[in-house]
Amino acid sequence: MENENTQNVVCFGEVLWDILPTGAVPGGAPMNVTYHLHKLNKIPALITSIGDDEKGKELTRIFEDFGVNTDFFQIDKEHETGKVYANPNENNEVVYDIVKPVAWDFISWNNALGDLVAHSDYFIFGSLASRNEVSRNTLFELLESAKYKVLDINLRAPHFNQKIVEELMSKADFLKINEAELELISNWSSNFTQLKDRSNAIMEKYHIPNMVVTLGAEGATLFRDGKDYHHNGYKVDVKDTVGSGDSFLAALISKWMDKAQPADALRYASALGALIASKTGGCPVYDVSEIDDLIKKNE
Repeated sequence: MENENTQNVVCFGEVLWDILPTGAVPGGAPMNVTYHLHKLNKIPALITSIGDDEKGKELTRIFEDFGVNTDFFQIDKEHETGKVYANPNENNEVVYDIVKPVAWDFISWNNALGDLVAHSDYFIFGSLASRNEVSRNTLFELLESAKYKVLDINLRAPHFNQKIVEELMSKADFLKINEAELELISNWSSNFTQLKDRSNAIMEKYHIPNMVVTLGAEGATLFRDGKDYHHNGYKVDVKDTVGSGDSFLAALISKWMDKAQPADALRYASALGALIASKTGGCPVYDVSEIDDLIKKNE
C-alpha cells in the first residue's frame, strides 16, 4: 500500500452491500466515489467500518483487488457490515431500505485518520454517515483538518435531520446535490422556485463557494467561481441509476485535480455518470476510454 501521506483524496462514510433484484453488489456512495477516483488514476483512501463477518471480508478483498487502499477500514466486532435493500421504481429511480445500526455507524476517531485527511487535497463526505453519533463525531473532527471539503448530500428519510445537515453544509467548500434535495433544503429558508435562485440562496446562506445540482436525465448545472455552467447530459439505455451520481462526482473532482476548465469537467462528469447508468451496480467494470468514446459519439 502507498504511504498514507500520498493519498490525494480521502472519502469518508458507508460501505455496504446493495441488495438488488438481480443480486448483491458492493455499494455506498463513499465506496463508489473511491472506486471511480481510482479508475480515473487518482490515489484515494476510504475511511469506513465493516463488520467482523464474511460480507466485510469480501468488501475488503474487492477493494484490494481494485488496488485501492484499505488501511483505514475499521473492523467492528459488534455490528454487521452494512446492507441496503435497493429496488428500482417505475421511473428507474432506486428506492432504498437502509439497515441500521451497522458497522459504518461506528467509525471511531484516531490520530491516524486526522493525519491522513490533513495531508490530502480533497476530503469527500456525505450526510448519511452522520446519522449515528459515533461516526458523526468522527466526521466533524476530521472536517477541522480537511483542506478542501466536498459534501455529497445524500438525504435518505428518515436518516437525517435538518440541524445536522445545515451544520455539514456550513463546513463545505463544494456541495453536490440533486434536484429533489435542492427543493427540500431551499424550502427550509426561502420560497424560490427556480433552480438558479434556489442554488444561490443555499450558497449564500451556508457560505458555500461552489456547488453542482444533478438533474438526472436532464443533465447537471454547476455553479463555480461566480459563474454557472449547464450540461444536458448523455442519453443512454439505463440499466439502473445506482452509483451514477457518485461516478459523476468522482469524475468532476478528478478533472479539478487535473486543473480542467469547469465546462470540460462538467462534460466529462456527465459522460461518466451516463456510462455508469448504462451498467449494473455502482462499481461496474469499465474502461476509462469508454468515457471519451461517449463524448465523441455525441459531439
